[in-house]
Amino acid sequence: MSTLIDLNEFGELFKTFEHSAWRLETRRGYASDREDDTYHQFVETGTVTWDLDNDWCRNMRAQTAAGKRVGRVRIVDSPPTTGQLYLLDNAKRNAATGEDMRNLWRADAERLQLPAEDFWIFDSRFIALLRFDEADTLLHVELITEPSEVMRYAQVRDAAVHHSSPYEEFAALVAATGE
Repeated sequence: MSTLIDLNEFGELFKTFEHSAWRLETRRGYASDREDDTYHQFVETGTVTWDLDNDWCRNMRAQTAAGKRVGRVRIVDSPPTTGQLYLLDNAKRNAATGEDMRNLWRADAERLQLPAEDFWIFDSRFIALLRFDEADTLLHVELITEPSEVMRYAQVRDAAVHHSSPYEEFAALVAATGE
């Protein structure tokens, strides 16, 4: 069973999850990032001074301090797109809040037959499937609660985590290869 939820309801999930929140990020870039001042700063300078005291960071620190697990695996092209390099830099901010940030090459994700869709899995009970348009703008979120579908996404999570690298190692590899 699935239900469309609005972006405000989606945002509340990050305050109400009970023990875990995990995301697979598969897009080559996100419109919301390109609209952010930090993206322009990154394009101009190659680095960003991240705000660790915004709403997202405060909430993630509170959630992880309460013992909840938050993580992501980001799929990256070879060579990485500007948007992917931006998110690799952004992983410093996410990790500082307690998130487990990991990366996986797109070729490996394809070999593993991971789906090319972005989603969050909350408490291993429901999926928030993120629906984007061609311009990488988040349009809506589909909440999936069907147990067999949740299990399928949990298997995707397990494979992605198992085959991915911590963002620090991945960033060092990207820097060393000049990708």
